[in-house]
Amino acid sequence: MDKSDKIIVGISIGDLNGIGIEVILKTFQDKRMLDFCTPVLFGATKVISYHKKALSLDIPVHGITSINQINHNKINVLNIWKEDVDLELGVSTKVSGEYAAKSLAFAMEHLKEDKINVLLTAPINKENIQSETFNFPGHTEYLEANLEGNSLMILMTDKLRIGLITGHIPISKVAEAITPALIKEKVKIMHESLKKDFGISKPKIAVLSLNPHCGDNGVIGKEDDEIIKPTIDEIKENGTLVFGPYAADGFFGSETYKQFDGVLATYHDQGLAPFKALSFGNGVNFTAGLNKIRTSPDHGTGFDIAGKKLANPSSFTEALFAGIQIYKNRNEYLQLTKNQLLVK
Repeated sequence: MDKSDKIIVGISIGDLNGIGIEVILKTFQDKRMLDFCTPVLFGATKVISYHKKALSLDIPVHGITSINQINHNKINVLNIWKEDVDLELGVSTKVSGEYAAKSLAFAMEHLKEDKINVLLTAPINKENIQSETFNFPGHTEYLEANLEGNSLMILMTDKLRIGLITGHIPISKVAEAITPALIKEKVKIMHESLKKDFGISKPKIAVLSLNPHCGDNGVIGKEDDEIIKPTIDEIKENGTLVFGPYAADGFFGSETYKQFDGVLATYHDQGLAPFKALSFGNGVNFTAGLNKIRTSPDHGTGFDIAGKKLANPSSFTEALFAGIQIYKNRNEYLQLTKNQLLVK
């Protein structure tokens, strides 16, 4: 492979006092990783060096001041600030949140300008990152505001993909948010993503029920009978293979999820609790539905183990491979559909 053809993965370094930089460095300890991509960390070599020293990790990095200076055989660190930053590993501080936001903002600009091919985000702290310029519940909402398309958070492994119909909203607001329009939008995004990002020609999608036991014919709520089921039936008429609603407990307990290419949960914990029980440590968060590709590990900042060399890089490594594969799949899909249009 020509080095200039390698996929460039831009990496926002997350909260400076968390485990993000540790899992990044541990992932690239294996030099073979550089055969798959060219990594560009958005931050500062001083910060990376601080973490390397604290963790006793001897991993060389290549400091640059412009994306044009990247070395395809090295771990590139794009220096986006020069000043010294006070670091307190394991502690949530306003400073660590502020610089996490800077890293993300610079990475986003490079993604929008096609200077990087994939964005891989290390974990942020959703509280200390808040400011006038970052006023979002999390990465997903920030990405949707900055990129084209409508987002769908998908938690994924090789065998399980769970999308969320509603995301970071209070549980008290979930029922009123579940509308036919929203269900149709999320099913459409997942269906298109499964085709173009995962290479599945006829995806089968399951939708989970909002209420326990699908509402037990209205005894425990009417939303499943009056909103979710009729909407699924309507979507089916257009040829999309969508099924449900399924009661979440039995759906996962009986391993019914293995029969589907994608699953849509009605709210955050309904999807993430079983996903992390089944896959924690190897899961990937992928933001589907947007014109650019972003993945991240399925864990948080890990302040309790930061700086102790205990962080497991598996999820970050999986997120890296997922981003690369999705990028390849999407390009292949675009080429195939473009050729079909030319034939017609």
